[in-house]
Amino acid sequence: MTFHSRLLASAAVFLGLSGAWVGSSFAADEVKLRYLASQGGLSAHELAAELGYFDGTGITLENVGYATGGPASLIALASGDVEIGSAATSAVLNSIISGNDFVAAYPSNGINNEVQSIFYVLEDSPIKDIKDIAGKSIAVNTLGAHLDYTIREALHSVGLPSDAANQIVVPGPQLEQVLRSGQVDVSAFGYWQTTFEGAAKKNGGLRAVFDDTDVLGEIAGGFVVLRRDFIKEHPEAAKTFVEQSARALDYAREHPEETKDVFAKALKERDENPDIAQYFRGYGVREGGRAVDRDIQFWIDVLVREGKLKEGQLATKDILYSADIASN
Repeated sequence: MTFHSRLLASAAVFLGLSGAWVGSSFAADEVKLRYLASQGGLSAHELAAELGYFDGTGITLENVGYATGGPASLIALASGDVEIGSAATSAVLNSIISGNDFVAAYPSNGINNEVQSIFYVLEDSPIKDIKDIAGKSIAVNTLGAHLDYTIREALHSVGLPSDAANQIVVPGPQLEQVLRSGQVDVSAFGYWQTTFEGAAKKNGGLRAVFDDTDVLGEIAGGFVVLRRDFIKEHPEAAKTFVEQSARALDYAREHPEETKDVFAKALKERDENPDIAQYFRGYGVREGGRAVDRDIQFWIDVLVREGKLKEGQLATKDILYSADIASN
């Protein structure tokens, strides 16, 4: 069975059920971590590998393809096709509710005044605010993840049904094209797609209607995810993976121009357009890649409100990575 056929088979089940780094402990065993890349993006662990942070740790990373979005990444993680997943917090929680024993290793991205998801229309569009998106078509990279839930929360915030807008799945590289050609009314550029958003904005003729900080405030947008059984089997490798990825997050904040150069090199090696690296605005995470309870609790509360979770069914301490997980 091919990787893609296993992924499709797993999808049916998944959807149906739904610095101070010198002292770090390095992995003693040889561990290969497979992952799915994101078009136009570079995760912190990919950046860490490019910077040589995993050299001598026993950890190697292997890119085994592309994920269309966070849910696809989690499906691959659940089926054992990869060891690293990455998705919006809402998608991670939905996957855990479905029965997957996942741990949020570190925030993949954050949303703040510098880095956020932005919902664009053409300059002459009649859409002026959130209320106007009801009944309109919105291009998003995938369903069931960050942009999906942000739209639902935005509509809820103005007293409209959460399903009042029509979401259409469009790959990141085509978001600008479908908007300019009139195939959709709105294109949503996710916080992880600042490269595509920057290129589209440079071409002019677009207007931002709202962004996810308007709806959610400052919060982690998503998490890189590991399986709990992997952490227990490879506790030192998991610890090193998280520490060095967080180190790369700090590097990106402290050295933005050098990070863009690394970004461009990595995109070129993947046969993607390296020019868009100039629009990378950072990961938007807190110093040290730190997560706080609200990053998880906000979405737990949303899922409780929607009836997908019972009050007290999930707790942030059981989801966020800590060294204690390996011994419990």
